[in-house]
Amino acid sequence: MPFQSSVGDYQTVATLETFGFLPPMTQEEIYDQIAYIIAQGWSPVIEHVHPSGSMQTYWSYWKLPFFGEKDLNLVVSELEACHRAYPDHHVRIIGYDAYTQSQGTAFAVFQGR
Repeated sequence: MPFQSSVGDYQTVATLETFGFLPPMTQEEIYDQIAYIIAQGWSPVIEHVHPSGSMQTYWSYWKLPFFGEKDLNLVVSELEACHRAYPDHHVRIIGYDAYTQSQGTAFAVFQGR
Protein backbone atom coordinates (compact mmCIF):
# COMPACT_ATOMS: atom_id res chain seq x y z
CA MET A 1 0.00 0.00 0.00
CA PRO A 2 1.54 3.37 -1.00
CA PHE A 3 2.12 5.91 1.74
CA GLN A 4 -0.30 8.83 1.58
CA SER A 5 0.07 12.00 3.56
CA SER A 6 -1.80 15.27 3.66
CA VAL A 7 1.41 17.02 4.70
CA GLY A 8 3.69 18.26 1.91
CA ASP A 9 7.42 17.81 1.89
CA TYR A 10 9.92 20.58 2.58
CA GLN A 11 10.05 21.47 -1.12
CA THR A 12 6.35 22.27 -1.32
CA VAL A 13 6.70 25.91 -0.27
CA ALA A 14 9.52 28.25 -1.19
CA THR A 15 11.18 29.65 1.93
CA LEU A 16 13.69 32.38 2.59
CA GLU A 17 16.71 32.01 4.83
CA THR A 18 17.09 30.84 8.41
CA PHE A 19 13.57 31.46 9.71
CA GLY A 20 11.72 30.66 6.49
CA PHE A 21 9.87 27.67 7.94
CA LEU A 22 8.56 29.62 10.94
CA PRO A 23 5.64 32.04 11.11
CA PRO A 24 6.58 35.64 10.25
CA MET A 25 8.47 37.40 13.03
CA THR A 26 7.06 40.39 14.85
CA GLN A 27 8.91 43.68 14.74
CA GLU A 28 10.13 43.07 18.29
CA GLU A 29 11.48 39.63 17.35
CA ILE A 30 13.31 41.14 14.38
CA TYR A 31 14.84 43.79 16.66
CA ASP A 32 15.92 41.03 19.06
CA GLN A 33 17.64 39.15 16.24
CA ILE A 34 19.46 42.29 15.08
CA ALA A 35 20.48 43.02 18.69
CA TYR A 36 21.86 39.46 18.85
CA ILE A 37 23.90 40.05 15.68
CA ILE A 38 25.37 43.21 17.22
CA ALA A 39 25.96 41.55 20.62
CA GLN A 40 27.95 38.76 18.93
CA GLY A 41 30.25 41.37 17.40
CA TRP A 42 29.12 40.42 13.90
CA SER A 43 28.83 43.05 11.17
CA PRO A 44 25.28 43.66 9.95
CA VAL A 45 24.95 43.50 6.17
CA ILE A 46 21.76 44.48 4.33
CA GLU A 47 21.03 42.92 0.95
CA HIS A 48 18.09 43.00 -1.44
CA VAL A 49 16.93 41.21 -4.58
CA HIS A 50 13.83 41.05 -6.75
CA PRO A 51 11.79 37.92 -5.92
CA SER A 52 12.45 36.51 -9.39
CA GLY A 53 16.15 36.33 -8.52
CA SER A 54 15.88 35.32 -4.89
CA MET A 55 17.30 31.85 -5.43
CA GLN A 56 20.50 33.28 -6.88
CA THR A 57 23.62 33.02 -4.79
CA TYR A 58 24.37 36.74 -4.80
CA TRP A 59 22.03 39.50 -3.70
CA SER A 60 22.83 43.22 -4.05
CA TYR A 61 24.26 45.12 -1.09
CA TRP A 62 22.17 48.01 0.17
CA LYS A 63 25.32 49.74 1.39
CA LEU A 64 28.69 48.53 2.54
CA PRO A 65 28.60 46.23 5.58
CA PHE A 66 28.18 48.05 8.88
CA PHE A 67 31.55 47.03 10.33
CA GLY A 68 31.68 47.61 14.08
CA GLU A 69 28.18 49.10 14.24
CA LYS A 70 26.67 49.05 17.74
CA ASP A 71 23.53 51.15 17.16
CA LEU A 72 20.45 48.97 16.70
CA ASN A 73 18.34 51.93 15.60
CA LEU A 74 20.74 52.81 12.79
CA VAL A 75 20.63 49.27 11.41
CA VAL A 76 16.83 49.18 11.63
CA SER A 77 16.51 52.57 9.91
CA GLU A 78 18.76 51.36 7.08
CA LEU A 79 16.64 48.21 6.69
CA GLU A 80 13.54 50.37 6.42
CA ALA A 81 15.26 52.74 3.97
CA CYS A 82 16.20 49.80 1.76
CA HIS A 83 12.62 48.54 1.88
CA ARG A 84 11.28 51.99 0.95
CA ALA A 85 13.73 52.23 -1.96
CA TYR A 86 12.93 48.70 -3.19
CA PRO A 87 9.40 47.89 -1.98
CA ASP A 88 9.03 44.98 -4.41
CA HIS A 89 12.33 43.32 -3.37
CA HIS A 90 13.17 40.82 -0.66
CA VAL A 91 15.35 42.49 1.97
CA ARG A 92 17.52 40.43 4.28
CA ILE A 93 20.05 41.05 6.99
CA ILE A 94 23.19 39.01 7.46
CA GLY A 95 25.36 38.85 10.55
CA TYR A 96 28.88 38.50 9.16
CA ASP A 97 31.42 36.98 11.53
CA ALA A 98 34.83 38.42 10.63
CA TYR A 99 36.67 35.91 12.85
CA THR A 100 35.36 32.83 11.03
CA GLN A 101 34.87 34.79 7.80
CA SER A 102 31.38 33.42 7.38
CA GLN A 103 27.75 34.28 7.93
CA GLY A 104 26.68 33.84 11.53
CA THR A 105 23.05 34.25 10.56
CA ALA A 106 20.91 35.52 7.71
CA PHE A 107 17.18 36.06 7.46
CA ALA A 108 14.66 37.92 5.33
CA VAL A 109 13.17 40.94 7.06
CA PHE A 110 10.87 42.06 4.23
CA GLN A 111 9.44 39.88 1.49
CA GLY A 112 8.89 41.40 -1.93
CA ARG A 113 5.84 41.11 -4.09
